[in-house]
Amino acid sequence: MMAVDGRLLEIVDEKGHAFRTDTRENIHVQGLLHREVHVWMFTPQGEIVFQHRAKDKDTYPDLLDATVGGHVEIGSDFLDTATKELEEETGIRASNESLLHIVTQKSQSYDEVTKKTNNVIRAVYAYRFDGLLSDLKVEQGKALGFEAWPITKLLNISAEDKLRFIPGVFSPEILSIFRKISSFL
Repeated sequence: MMAVDGRLLEIVDEKGHAFRTDTRENIHVQGLLHREVHVWMFTPQGEIVFQHRAKDKDTYPDLLDATVGGHVEIGSDFLDTATKELEEETGIRASNESLLHIVTQKSQSYDEVTKKTNNVIRAVYAYRFDGLLSDLKVEQGKALGFEAWPITKLLNISAEDKLRFIPGVFSPEILSIFRKISSFL
């Protein structure tokens, strides 16, 4: 089976073992379990860098999300995917050793707008970013740019500001990731 865009992904069991492939589209329409990575960039000033999703993304368009995210492709693993996606989405070429593993967790979210389910086992990494946001390369067609938000503000965010982010950013799991990242400062 070949995806229209050439993107086949592995469907995995609860332990993360691949047992078949399907298109990215079918995986999200059917809510099938697959693997993803997130990389949360943080600054020495205690900020989290968010990617502003493009207005035409298939899920959660025009909202702030993890700095970097991506699907684990066939034959790849979490760490290699994280470094590859970091370079593709920000222009940063990082070594595997510079990524700090935070957690690997199962997560499921449903987008009311697109009616798609993201059912994943996700490895989450942190990366210390000492540069300027203006130095980051925006992946054309996928993002609009980057914004840095103080962790202290994220942990006490107003209802109005919360509307700028994908809903999952303020889940207990993600807030615990922000707290863990603040321990690296």
